[in-house]
Amino acid sequence: MGTNNLVFLEVIEWFDETGQELVHRIPEQGSGEIKFGAQLIVRESQAAVMFYKGKACDAFGPGRHTLKTANIPVLTKILAMPWGMTSPLRAEVYITNMKVFPNLKWGTRDPVAFKDSELGLVRLRAHGVFNIQIVQPVLFINTLVGTMGKYNTDEIEEYLKQVIVSRFNDHLGENLDSLFNLPGRYDELSEDLQKRLQDDFSNFGLALTDLYISSITPPQEVQKAIDDKSRLSVIQDLDRFVKMKAAMAMEKAAESQGEAGAGVGMGLGFMMPAMFAQSMTPQPPGGRPAGGGGAGPAPAQEVTCMDCQHPIPADARFCPHCGHQQVVFDRCVNCGKNLPPNAKFCPKCGHPANEKPTPKFCQKCGTENLPGASFCNQCGEKLS
Repeated sequence: MGTNNLVFLEVIEWFDETGQELVHRIPEQGSGEIKFGAQLIVRESQAAVMFYKGKACDAFGPGRHTLKTANIPVLTKILAMPWGMTSPLRAEVYITNMKVFPNLKWGTRDPVAFKDSELGLVRLRAHGVFNIQIVQPVLFINTLVGTMGKYNTDEIEEYLKQVIVSRFNDHLGENLDSLFNLPGRYDELSEDLQKRLQDDFSNFGLALTDLYISSITPPQEVQKAIDDKSRLSVIQDLDRFVKMKAAMAMEKAAESQGEAGAGVGMGLGFMMPAMFAQSMTPQPPGGRPAGGGGAGPAPAQEVTCMDCQHPIPADARFCPHCGHQQVVFDRCVNCGKNLPPNAKFCPKCGHPANEKPTPKFCQKCGTENLPGASFCNQCGEKLS
């Protein structure tokens, strides 16, 4: 920010040197006396929100903007004499980083409970990465940042991890019958889990652009049981497998006996082709080959209205189809409708605007779970 004195106007801009800062407030220490005519420079990867007299006034896209306040150079200082030369017309600008923040880690600190149809109750650990992006700057500032001067990924990553783990446990319980069916389903589970989490992230003005499950790890004894079953599924004819192993053992025995085993080796020479021809007969594939899918980058998401789902310009303030406000100040926790500033009730469903959803408690073990959870993270019991 430029010099803050009696005469000169401010030039407000910000560069993220760390690559991890989501929001930065100018001035960094408290609020300021941003003067009439101050220039705000917003980069392509940024959006700015001006707060004046304690309220969010407007959101600014890329470009140069002239700010309008009642702080007039020189005159404001004279009029502020009753307040100790400090103008009560306080203003601050929050600049949000609109880029994608990649490679954020998520994982289970404690194992989550999963009821397997074949193995019973199993404790699972899971890990992966996810990417986030701010899509509603005003909503993000009002719900998470508040009056903090800086807000980076460390401030929110821990909470988002807990949300992902809770929804992951529900997702496994509803879409996976047994861990024996897990191989080859990582991509499918990741895709569906990402869709399931969209509402949780959008309540804070965030978009979950990507989510990947890198590992789902059961206990050691369960892993051994899965490995044993995998070996049996590979061996389609146990009888032929045993014959092949016996022939290989006889061949080794003949080699180790030297001249005495020459006759055995000659006999095996006649027997081996027939044995291997029988044991190596091609079998019809028993399973469906795993699809690798395209490795190319996903196409860019089209900007759509959150209410009527019609395509709209990226910089639109209101939807030209339904009039839905695109700059979100707050959202209804019941139906997701955008709330006007200072609204006490949702205009769509009538739900109180300030009422927060209550967490779910497991009736079996008493563990607190996130609102909307379907299965308990502690015991795996289905929540009512």
